[in-house]
Amino acid sequence: MQGKHILVGVTGGIAAYKTAYLIRDLVKRGAEVKVIMTEKAKEFITPLTLATLSKNPVLVDFFDPTDGRWNSHVSLGLWADAYIIAPATANTLAKMAHGLADNLLTTTYLSARCPIFVAPAMDLDMYAHTATQENLATLRARNVHFIEPTSGFLASGLEGKGRMAEPEDIAAFVADALQTHKPLAGKHILITAGPTYEKIDPVRFIGNYSSGKMGYALAEVCAQWGAKVTLVSGPVQLKAKHPNIAVTSVESAAQMYQASMQTFASSDAAILCAAVADFTPETKANSKIKRGDDGMQITLQPTQDIAAALGATKKENQVLVGFALETDNEAANAAGKLQRKNLDFIVLNSLNNPGTCFGFDNNQISIIHKNGTTQTFPVKTKQEVAIDIIDNLCNYLNN
Repeated sequence: MQGKHILVGVTGGIAAYKTAYLIRDLVKRGAEVKVIMTEKAKEFITPLTLATLSKNPVLVDFFDPTDGRWNSHVSLGLWADAYIIAPATANTLAKMAHGLADNLLTTTYLSARCPIFVAPAMDLDMYAHTATQENLATLRARNVHFIEPTSGFLASGLEGKGRMAEPEDIAAFVADALQTHKPLAGKHILITAGPTYEKIDPVRFIGNYSSGKMGYALAEVCAQWGAKVTLVSGPVQLKAKHPNIAVTSVESAAQMYQASMQTFASSDAAILCAAVADFTPETKANSKIKRGDDGMQITLQPTQDIAAALGATKKENQVLVGFALETDNEAANAAGKLQRKNLDFIVLNSLNNPGTCFGFDNNQISIIHKNGTTQTFPVKTKQEVAIDIIDNLCNYLNN
C-alpha cells in the first residue's frame, strides 16, 4: 500500500476504538491516511487520537467552525484510492444504501470514485435484521466491498455475529483488493513454516525457537500476488489471514514430510522455510518419564530429509527453494546444501546477525542461486524479506 491514499470513515459504534489500530496498520504499510468521523463517533474515540495516528487533521463537519474553511467532499472523494468505513453501523449502511447525504462521511461516499469498503459492526439482531441484510445486498450490487463481521462476545452482553473484523484483517483485505500486481496468478505454491516437535514422551519434546513468522509472511505475499498457497505449518501462534492460503497443521518432521510430499506433485513451486528437526528420538515413551537419581539417555535417529526428497522428485517445470540457517562457514554450507538437494536457490540467514532470525520481526538474508551468483540484502522486516524472495521466485517461474 506504499503511497496509496486511504480515506477512513468512522461511525458511532463501540468498535470505533479498533479503528485506531486500523489506521496505525495502514500507515505502517506505507499509506497516507485521512479520517472522516461522524459526530456520534466522537463519543467513542477522540479526533485527537486518530489525528495523531493518521498524521492528518480529522474531518467531521462540512466546514471548519474556527475559520470557515470548506472540507470538500468532492476533493476527498477524488483524492482517495480507497475509502474504508469501519465501523459501519446499521444506521450508516442504511444511509449509504438509500443515498442520504446528511453528514460529511456519507456525502463523501456519494462523491467517491474509488473502491469502497465497509466493515459492519452492530448487535447480532441488528445485523441479522431483514432491513440490514437488504441494505447490504443493495451495497454489494453497487460494488461496495463487504468485510464480513465475526462472531463473538458483543457490547450488549450477547454473543453472536456482529463484531467488526479485526483491524489487521481489514487492512490485509484492502491491501489485497488494491493489489494489481498478480504475477503468481494461477500458480500453486507449497510453503513449509515453523518448527517441528519431536516427542520424547506425552509431555516433552525436542524442538527449536522458530516462530513461523518468515514462512507465514511468504505465504501472505504469494497469496496477495495471486497464488493458491498450501502452508504446511508446524506448531506456531500465528494465523494465516488470506483466503487463498490453506493451512495443513502438523507437529513432527515425519508429518511435515508426508504432507509436503503429497502436495508437491501438484505444485508449481515449493519454499521450504520450516525449521525441521534433523533428529528425532528413536523410541517415544507412552507415559511420562519420571525423574530419577540417574541421568537419562535419549538415542536419536535422523528424520527424513524433506528438501532432498522433493529435490529428487522435482520436475523440470517446478521450482524448489530452500533455507539455510548457519553459524559457521555460512555461504559454503548453504551452497553445498543447494547443490546436494537440487534446489534452484537457497535463502541464507545467520544466527550471527543480532535481532534477526528466530522470534524476531526482522531478518537479513542472502540468496544464493544455482548459477553461483549471490544477492545480499540489508536488514528488513520479514514482510519485506518475503517480497524479495518471492520476486526471485517469480523470475524462475517465468523463465
